[in-house]
Amino acid sequence: MNLSSKVALITGASSGIGEATAIEMARQGARVAVNHFNQLSAANAVVAAIAQAGGQAIAVEADVSQSAQVNQMVQQVVQRFGQLDVLVNNAGIEQGKPFLDKTEQEWDRVIAVDLKGPFLCSQAAAREMVKRGKGGTIVNISSIHEDLAFPGHIAYCTAKGGLRMFCRDLALELAPYHINVVNVGPGAIATPINAKTLGDPKEKAALESEIPLGRIGAPEEVARLVAYLASDDASYITGTTVFIDGGLSRQTGSL
Repeated sequence: MNLSSKVALITGASSGIGEATAIEMARQGARVAVNHFNQLSAANAVVAAIAQAGGQAIAVEADVSQSAQVNQMVQQVVQRFGQLDVLVNNAGIEQGKPFLDKTEQEWDRVIAVDLKGPFLCSQAAAREMVKRGKGGTIVNISSIHEDLAFPGHIAYCTAKGGLRMFCRDLALELAPYHINVVNVGPGAIATPINAKTLGDPKEKAALESEIPLGRIGAPEEVARLVAYLASDDASYITGTTVFIDGGLSRQTGSL
């Protein structure tokens, strides 16, 4: 697996899966754009870690739910590196609250970041890929909750469910341009979004007991999968979701 000819933009890359993905793709030779929103210090730390390891990276700020900011971000990447070959739609938020108590504003914000964001970023990136004429890859970081219900997180599940069909439809539309579109569906991963559960020994043990492999995954494991999907070795994979969940989805029998 070699990404030395590729330029990758990873959204929400200042922490968690996005950070691990940026570092792994740079390790495989890609030049990397580390997107963040109001997290400049953390994004710069990721860029510094990549540079220290001999890679090339820049930090680019944008709210992925705002089209003008997204378009500016993509242009900044192209101006800096001359091309854009890989987009990883990783930026996402999750707000747990019972359905009967969820506000319109909370619903709108999750949908805006987790579903509208991938639409805006994919469109801007795909336009550049089509213009260049060399194809490309779009990887959406989805979730097992694109199929598996998660009471108390209806906006998040709705967004990920929408991302499932977004991937399938977009893969068909972009196939004539040799642009692959793939979802990655993580299960329980040790990221900041799961900090509360990870910090409670009882909750953590209860979660691990539901996972056939008996452990919570690491961001680096997801990152290695994303890097593979972005490589030429995975050029025949498109329009599907690849789950990485320690067997959790099979345990529930939902997928």
